[in-house]
Amino acid sequence: MAKSQIDPKPYKGQYSEQKYNQGYSMGHSILLRNILIIASTILFTACDSGPSKQDVLATAQTLVPKDPVVAEIYQRTCRNCHTVEATGAPLTGDQSHWADLISDSSKEQLLENVINGKGGMPPFGLCMECGMDEFSALIDFMSQQ
Repeated sequence: MAKSQIDPKPYKGQYSEQKYNQGYSMGHSILLRNILIIASTILFTACDSGPSKQDVLATAQTLVPKDPVVAEIYQRTCRNCHTVEATGAPLTGDQSHWADLISDSSKEQLLENVINGKGGMPPFGLCMECGMDEFSALIDFMSQQ
């Protein structure tokens, strides 16, 4: 080869073209594997996000306590806010939201909030004749615990 010609493969040292191509393919395989792992994680996380807001709202509007006394109180007081998303009250049967409330404070704190009122919720939840047992049963029902 004359000095004026340019060699199309100037470096033929320790990394041959074959080894270069193997590394290139391996790099693409690793990249593809990582993309598949990330996509799978996102997909499975999205699939496990729980029921849709529409499903939670539909459930809230259809649930009724089995105990007739608790059912009467719920229908007369709690249902007015805990089945309407726009009120901001935790929806009846929205186990995720209720679990967060209970874990962030405690059931005892929720009972205190019912008695004293909190946010848009009036004291006693407008059930002046209710006692702690009724409030506890209502929280258990609405939280589905």
